[in-house]
Amino acid sequence: MTNFFKNLFSSKEDEPQNHISSFNEQKTQEEDVQFIDHGIKTVDLDHIIGSVGKYHDFDSQFRPKKHVLEKRFLDIKKAMREGKDLPPVRLYQIRNDYYVLDGNHRVSAAKELGRFDIQAKVVELLSAKNTMENLLYLERNKFYKKTGLPEKIDLTEAGKYNFLEKQIKKHNDHLTNISGEETEFKKAAQDWYNTIYTPLTIIITNGNLIKYFPKRSIADLYTYITYHHWEITSTRQYGIGIDRLIPRSMEAFRTAMLEKATPDYPEMKRSITAFVLININTSTHVKILDKLFAINEVQEVHSVHGTIDILVKIILKRDFLASDAEIIAEFVDQRIRRIPGINRTQTVIPGISRVKEGFIC
Repeated sequence: MTNFFKNLFSSKEDEPQNHISSFNEQKTQEEDVQFIDHGIKTVDLDHIIGSVGKYHDFDSQFRPKKHVLEKRFLDIKKAMREGKDLPPVRLYQIRNDYYVLDGNHRVSAAKELGRFDIQAKVVELLSAKNTMENLLYLERNKFYKKTGLPEKIDLTEAGKYNFLEKQIKKHNDHLTNISGEETEFKKAAQDWYNTIYTPLTIIITNGNLIKYFPKRSIADLYTYITYHHWEITSTRQYGIGIDRLIPRSMEAFRTAMLEKATPDYPEMKRSITAFVLININTSTHVKILDKLFAINEVQEVHSVHGTIDILVKIILKRDFLASDAEIIAEFVDQRIRRIPGINRTQTVIPGISRVKEGFIC
């Protein structure tokens, strides 16, 4: 009975483990540490898991405990909500985790406000300790630095990022061969990611193959399947028809995917939609409208009132070897800004779009 009342009235804050991680405790487990200053970068708040000296002041969700001065925390949260500029926090990085050196309250406030990331001055502690975790981390960093790809390929085995790098090198050689011009490695990597890696991982995901490999990632399955299917061409049947969907060469697979309808693989959509806001010389208003509407890529032209004069909707063909921003910038500069009477343009690229079927404006 005594224990019952003790548990009933005790606070979770009294539990010894109810706090964020300690940087010093983690640092003692590393060996031969090298410090690397990464300057200011944007850090995902979910990866900030601890503090250098104040880990006892925050619970496991990085919320301030009751004994911590509340006014400072509330003032910081108010400033963030009002959009005021705050200095970047200072973080130590150990592999994929971050620990706060300065700015605990700013991190806590940002998390409570539902922010996803925060600006931070980052110093990384790179350990020479020969563990599988460290080897995989170093290999992963090298891969992303060389390819410039978004950090979304999560492999669990060392050596697999090197396998993907070799696959991209083969694809780079293929693109160079068919174009007759040397293809930049990072552009080849982006094309591989869009036209080979992404559609195959979608097939794997849609087939729910991952449920048979609970300790593996989608990227792991991609490397396994492509190794057996394209490298050693062994016969594998995955039970969900994947083997019948994948041609026996990587480039044949790419060709097949490029011929698929885009609703099947929205990440591979072949078009880019953008809106161009235009300010003009009003004396040439009608002529400019006519010239804009005559451009094939221009889908809609609207004369509007307010701070802009004309709103244009454009749909451009995507080139997987160039970024969307490059394609849009070149089109606006070469086809729109050169029309006499246009003074200034601003381009807006939609994020999430919803269009009612059959709607005509």
